[in-house]
Amino acid sequence: MNDGGDGNSGYGHRRFRRSRSHFRDRITADGRDGWPVTAGRYRLVVSRACPWASRAVISRRLLGLEDALSMAIADPLQDDRSWRFTLDPGERDPVLGIRFLGEAYDRRETGYPGGVSVPAIVDVPSGRLVTNDYQRITLDLATEWRALHRPGAPDLYPEELRAEIDTVMAEVYEDVNNGVYRAGFARGQEEYEEACAAVFRRLELLGSRLARQRYLVGDTITEADVRLFTTLVRFDAVYHGHFKCNRWKLTEDPVLWAYARDLYQTPGFGDTVDFDHIKRHYYQVHTGINPTRIVPVGPDLAGWTTPHGRERLGGRPFGNGTAPGPVRAQEEVPARGRP
Repeated sequence: MNDGGDGNSGYGHRRFRRSRSHFRDRITADGRDGWPVTAGRYRLVVSRACPWASRAVISRRLLGLEDALSMAIADPLQDDRSWRFTLDPGERDPVLGIRFLGEAYDRRETGYPGGVSVPAIVDVPSGRLVTNDYQRITLDLATEWRALHRPGAPDLYPEELRAEIDTVMAEVYEDVNNGVYRAGFARGQEEYEEACAAVFRRLELLGSRLARQRYLVGDTITEADVRLFTTLVRFDAVYHGHFKCNRWKLTEDPVLWAYARDLYQTPGFGDTVDFDHIKRHYYQVHTGINPTRIVPVGPDLAGWTTPHGRERLGGRPFGNGTAPGPVRAQEEVPARGRP
């Protein structure tokens, strides 16, 4: 994520478009791209503000990959030199030794003309970027990294459900994940109204689906739920006002609001969400939309911890597995970012 999206986005002649990730190497069990899965070799760089990076944060925690894949958290306010490590002592990432994520991009491809985006995975020994393929990273964490999963890790991408998961994720991506950006960065009324209509049309369809079942596909949490959650958790805080997706608030839809709370209260989801980072990034970085850089005081976050009642639909959050343990002290979300 970067200015206007994930760092891989921009404008065409008229309409907002999101470019494909430029660095699409994969870290796999067999190392076929030259990057074998190896505990301790790679570092995941994220921003807690970014919905695309938040997918990787949630997946890493659910799967128990903290020992195998270290994580760097960037400042939510990047500058023209890219994502900054100003949250760390000396304003340098303590593992990579760099001040800006762009340095890892430069070591991979000098003079790379595209945006510097998160999530990104960096090879620690060389300091080179491996991948910024936000669509693929979490799928590979769920499958290629399986040998390093914690005991009891859930199967977030079960083989027998992949066709249905892929279909749902494609619809969610087009109309919801990316749809809010198409509305927010629209350059004309017609373009905005078209994108906004698609957002709420898809949300209504998802609500109908989730009125009958606890999770999007099957009776356990899957990658599809992770991807929808990262947009829903930002909806009232930024997309409703900042991106003008304001037909209704998430809190005004009984099904989706209960579903989002159910996931938020599930270990691995809400304990990774930093509302302070989210709001400061969107309202202070997107100066084309919010030139005053004023961050609103609302919405009230207290509702995220209220009972959701979704247990009545059954379902097994982690399937045959177990919930992840407590968040590590160094990765806890500060109090100002929580309800």
